[in-house]
Amino acid sequence: MASYAPAATIAEFGTLPGRVHEHAVSRPDATALIDADSAVTYQALDRRIDRAVAALQRDGFSPGDVVAICAANSIDYVVAMLAALRAGGSFAPLAPSSTAEALGLMLDNSGATFAFVDAYGRNAQEALAARSAIRPVGINDDGPYTPIDDWLADTNTTPEPVEPDPDTIFNIIYSSGTTGAPKGIVHTNRLRWPQIAGGVVKLYDESSVTLVSTPLYSNTTLVSFMPALAAGGTLVLMPKFDAGRFLALAEQHHVTHAMLVPVQYRRLLDHPDFDHTDLSSFQIKCCTSSPFGADVKAEVLERWPGGLLEFYGMTEGGGSCMLVAHEHPDKLHTVGQPMPGHELRIIDEDGIEIERSRVGEIVGHSGFIMRGYHGDAERTRATEWYEPDTGARFIRTGDIGYFDEDGFLNIVGRAKETIISGGFNIFPSDIEAVLREHEALADVAVFGVDSAQWGETPVAFVTLAPGADIDAETIQAWANARLGKFQRLSDTRVVDAVPRNAIGKVSRKDLRRIYSENA
Repeated sequence: MASYAPAATIAEFGTLPGRVHEHAVSRPDATALIDADSAVTYQALDRRIDRAVAALQRDGFSPGDVVAICAANSIDYVVAMLAALRAGGSFAPLAPSSTAEALGLMLDNSGATFAFVDAYGRNAQEALAARSAIRPVGINDDGPYTPIDDWLADTNTTPEPVEPDPDTIFNIIYSSGTTGAPKGIVHTNRLRWPQIAGGVVKLYDESSVTLVSTPLYSNTTLVSFMPALAAGGTLVLMPKFDAGRFLALAEQHHVTHAMLVPVQYRRLLDHPDFDHTDLSSFQIKCCTSSPFGADVKAEVLERWPGGLLEFYGMTEGGGSCMLVAHEHPDKLHTVGQPMPGHELRIIDEDGIEIERSRVGEIVGHSGFIMRGYHGDAERTRATEWYEPDTGARFIRTGDIGYFDEDGFLNIVGRAKETIISGGFNIFPSDIEAVLREHEALADVAVFGVDSAQWGETPVAFVTLAPGADIDAETIQAWANARLGKFQRLSDTRVVDAVPRNAIGKVSRKDLRRIYSENA
């Protein structure tokens, strides 16, 4: 079983491509990556990265430059990512589901000089058409760009070595938020190294087999992908999540580790093949990214072999918590305790620190804090909170919560999602928790809409469990009988699916748009 304390010692600084090279030398025939089409050993992966580095250098890439990637998970996605780092640059992973307009804003903000695109990144093609300064490369053969196999340098070419700089940019990750211009979150090489080396939580080793089913453009994926690869294990890459395919791959490859988001857990548990799939090889499952219901955690512990870890934190960094769910079954309603070296505090609406047991906004400090939002000092400053006495820099999470008497963090809701109705603060998560108790409901989302009488009023979108036969009015009456006076729903809609992004976060912007269009 994994250890949950910092490793005893790690090298002061290293790189992920450097770790791959070390395994290529010491364990050349060990399988590094498996995707939908092929598999590659550490030696072959290391050589392909070198060929990509040489091609980048041949075409004018310089240390400090940025490679954009808009594609599904694949071996060559990883090659593009690690080649950018080995060449002394950074990478900007872009969500293929983004609009062409949003992708154009990300490309402009990142300053990318190269872009790697596959068939999933069709919207990027429109954005790239208006940006001739960016060199596009095709990750597959069915697009308009030079395929990566034709673009790579000759197999005998050796790239120019580049000395890694701890303080240069490792990645620019664009926020999964659904409002406003995308925010490019900057992490440096120095910041990423403890995560890569397993200096925070040691989960992986050379025997690990990790199934990667969330997209590589997400920090959710990277925080598990990087240490798993650095440890020398095998990683199985899914281009797109499918519950049945996940179960088949897990059994086929004797998977030991996986990072999943809550909606994936629910879909897997509900799949008809779940209880007939051999999952006994699992050592640890992890979860992060969005609220993870205590009932689902309990079901995972009961039905799925191996331990369960929940991580709470932000891509921006700051303070993170970890819940070792299999060791604390009485704390499944929380997100755990602060991780070693992480400090979290509670502040009020005026930015004044209050007692940890009181409800307020959560702010966090640790060695892992973003440099800032790329090219956006104003929005960077808006997410910071400074400790008055020491000047220590904390990141504002935007989450509302409190610590219980045992030091476990309870999340009440999002500050921006708080519904103010009749002067009372209403947290959608409280109403959602009640709705989830109804056996006929598979998924729920609560949000606020304008109300002439109350200022705002709560509305629910729900999806039905398979075979359920119930109408919205009955669901609403059932919920309102259990809710407080000011929490009661003013409208409930049964929908085919609650709109979520690729890593399972509810898109409340889309909820409000859909609701207004069908009012």
